[in-house]
Amino acid sequence: MCGRFTLSDPNDAMAALFRAQPDNDLPPVPQYNVCPTQSVPVVTAQAAARRMQAMRWGFVPSWAKRLTEGPLIINARAETVAEKPAFREAIRARRCLLPVSGFYEWQAGPDGARLPWYFTRRDGQPMVFAALWQPWGGYNTVAMVTTAAGEGMAGVHDREPVILEPADWPLWLGEAGHGAARLMRASQGVLHAHRVGVAVNSNRAAGPELIVKIDA
Repeated sequence: MCGRFTLSDPNDAMAALFRAQPDNDLPPVPQYNVCPTQSVPVVTAQAAARRMQAMRWGFVPSWAKRLTEGPLIINARAETVAEKPAFREAIRARRCLLPVSGFYEWQAGPDGARLPWYFTRRDGQPMVFAALWQPWGGYNTVAMVTTAAGEGMAGVHDREPVILEPADWPLWLGEAGHGAARLMRASQGVLHAHRVGVAVNSNRAAGPELIVKIDA
């Protein structure tokens, strides 16, 4: 789930929002169809400072022999993330923030059609996913954390990304002590959704027209 998202906010503005030092190789914006394996902006806490850096979307376990070995891991389930060997260390020591502008999810339509919806925050603010990262072979790789869907996803999908509020960021980053597990819950009243055209069904599609509302 949540296999595509958008990035439209300027990198310098996002770095200021998080009070993070931005790296020079952050992915360009805007992007209206970010796909797995692409470079995405991630906020980490290192020592006494935050850093905004680029990571590969697609978590690679430490034991992998090749970057493309095994299934592509783009998310981790909140219910099992602390138990799965691939994630056990990362969820304790390498939690991060993945800021996005919005994300796509698909609903099954007549005759197997895939009908895309675009989700944003109701308040128009950037959306921040709980995520975890793993260094591998010169790359830093990342996966978002997902949980059972709340009311905002009703009827579209049974999972949603864990969405963090600004007050939650220090705890998730490990800056405010222990207890981050309680943050892995569904959002309440945060999401707004509208139908968009099927052009986004292609991972090669691009452009702002992908997020334009159409009649459901």
